[in-house]
Amino acid sequence: MPATPDLLAIFDHDGVLVDSLAFHQSAWVDLGRRADLPITEQFVLETFGMTNPAIFRRLVGDALDDAEVARLGALKEECYREVARGKVVLMDGVHALLDALTARGVALAIGTSGPRANMRLTVESCGLDGRFAAIAALEDITRSKPDPEVFLLAARLAGVDPRGAVVFEDAPIGIQAAKAAGMFAVGVASTRPAEALREAGADEVVESLADYPVDALLDRLRSRSGGTA
Repeated sequence: MPATPDLLAIFDHDGVLVDSLAFHQSAWVDLGRRADLPITEQFVLETFGMTNPAIFRRLVGDALDDAEVARLGALKEECYREVARGKVVLMDGVHALLDALTARGVALAIGTSGPRANMRLTVESCGLDGRFAAIAALEDITRSKPDPEVFLLAARLAGVDPRGAVVFEDAPIGIQAAKAAGMFAVGVASTRPAEALREAGADEVVESLADYPVDALLDRLRSRSGGTA
């Protein structure tokens, strides 16, 4: 099969590349205790995939200024890295999927609302050095999902037309962002119900990425982007 460098697979980070929800919930709840903010595990689940500033605005509106939001967000991510270091692992099937896509010449990227330091932790902990053509993270964007900014940036950095990109996402707002970017959206029902991902517009939904049918996906991407097999 010929290489297809005109195709791109973008992975959300939390809940898609790595099983990190419990770590984030622990970090947010700990932050809530320290800062006297009403943060619960359910609130974390409901806002999973949003940027930290957007989460704080949903939580307290404009009660905190931008500097305090930035300070608390940085503290929360430090808490996350403390609890996740040495424990974070790839989701079931992800390593084989990355290998299969790479073997077929598909570029890989990460598109996430999380900070770059969290991506470095995952890349180093999970042996992914050099695997991604692009990483678009919190520091690179000004708008939170469901805005498509993060995915469009990942495609631009990788040098691939958005029509040739697929996004793997576990959050409805991430699916909405992928579709707004004009990309094919695969919902991964790891943290949210499959029906919620379908309602958000996912082109397909899977329970996990184990044994994912790569060749069928690439056929669909080539058809969308006008490429050839």
